[in-house]
Amino acid sequence: MRRVLGIGNALVDILSLTGSEAVPCTAGYPKGSMQLIGVETMRAIEHAVSPLERHIVTGGSAANTINGVAKLGAAAAFIGKVGRDAEGDFFKKDMEANGVRPMLLCGGLPSGRCNVLVSEDGERTMFTYLGAANELCAEDLSPEMFRGYDIFHIEGYLVQNHALMECAGRMAKEAGLTVSIDMASFNIVEEELDFLKAFAERYVDVIFANEEEAYAFTGMRGEGAAEAMAACAGIAVVKMGSRGSVVCSRGTVERVSPNPVKCVDATGAGDIYASGFLFGMAHSLPLGVCARLGAMCAEAVIQRVGAKLPESEWSRIKGCFSL
Repeated sequence: MRRVLGIGNALVDILSLTGSEAVPCTAGYPKGSMQLIGVETMRAIEHAVSPLERHIVTGGSAANTINGVAKLGAAAAFIGKVGRDAEGDFFKKDMEANGVRPMLLCGGLPSGRCNVLVSEDGERTMFTYLGAANELCAEDLSPEMFRGYDIFHIEGYLVQNHALMECAGRMAKEAGLTVSIDMASFNIVEEELDFLKAFAERYVDVIFANEEEAYAFTGMRGEGAAEAMAACAGIAVVKMGSRGSVVCSRGTVERVSPNPVKCVDATGAGDIYASGFLFGMAHSLPLGVCARLGAMCAEAVIQRVGAKLPESEWSRIKGCFSL
């Protein structure tokens, strides 16, 4: 079985169940988007949601994916940067507890965190203070980090650091790794479209995107978007929520129909879909099977708050595929 390495923002997620309540200090931000915020806005949001029910877990898009890969049983590691604080220690210990090898560097700022506001329909709007995570830079990377791994997963939320993305992509390809990218939020894809397209053509083998991200990248939806992205990278996955997902490679398109489940919280659903898909790739399974494995992981995670599943769920999912 192949080994999986990830890189991304090392964050602690603070999930607040807002229900139908409005959070005044977030007015004007698009529902379902991800916004980068400064420390003052972070404090204002955390004060506003303090009376609400909250859950605190480790997070970050690629970190969620790599944790899921490890929980499914693959050897996995994660590159990120944290602060010298309790949140950084919490992140490291959680990674180790999930079976991930943490390649964590220490920055000068506090550890990053993401305030996730979960509305009554399960949609999540994210406000991210990157902190030390934003200090991760190209100079932190070395070829040795990539040796011994086969698949490299990078989150699109790093895209605003072009030098880091370029260095990571180059070192991964020089080490012979298959490279996958999760496109991140649609607004970031819109802002960084030219760079993302060039990066995908140069380094990427697998693209993950939800329907809005795929539309921002291609101007198309569904199968058309998957085909356009696959022409750029080789393999493309478009996740369409309650309408399932599409995977495309070399002109072949496969649809995965969804199972009807109640969405409690969509946080991390795309990240955990990627966990299942990459775990399938690590087992050299057919792409359609990888997509079904990813869909099953996503369906399990949206039925609870946060991007973590109990051991029983991971075992159930693996059992469905005799893994």
